[in-house]
Amino acid sequence: MMMHIDVSTVLRQTVSCELYSNLVTRPTGAAVRTQIEALLADSRERSLTVIDFSHVGMIDFSCADEVIAKLLLRYANAERTDREAYFLFRGVTDDHWDAIETVLERHRLALVLETDDGAARIVGIVDDGERTVWEKVYELGRTGPADLASALGTRESECEAALDALHRRRLVMRTEDGYIAVGGIGVRHD
Repeated sequence: MMMHIDVSTVLRQTVSCELYSNLVTRPTGAAVRTQIEALLADSRERSLTVIDFSHVGMIDFSCADEVIAKLLLRYANAERTDREAYFLFRGVTDDHWDAIETVLERHRLALVLETDDGAARIVGIVDDGERTVWEKVYELGRTGPADLASALGTRESECEAALDALHRRRLVMRTEDGYIAVGGIGVRHD
């Protein structure tokens, strides 16, 4: 299942003001995250949610912590068996980036950003090996450890370990026939 959440719409509903488009103050961020989590709670299966910041003017550090970090922390490394949640962040601008980058570093998190041209890239705290594996999975579209090892010229066991780590962090999705990078096949601009 794929869902699209326009953060500015959630924000305006949360603060009851049609003209408000800035994510500032921790209570506002917590209210927005709570609303996003309520929308996510409707799904009991694996889901990919596009979190769209396109119409958000600015986001401060406390809101980035409340909305992005706490959302990622809730679902990354989740041992819950009822569902898996993955996120693709869209519409992130330079005005948003300082706050987002700071919370990713503080919590040692990574996420997938959709760029203006519809491509995706991994940002945040990932080591070079994880980045290389994610980028190759993104390039291949769907792959398994053996094909990935062949494409990278490395051992299958190394690829399995990297794929497992990226899956726990919800940066790649595990399917019945391999792995797909978040933001990969099937996800483009609405």
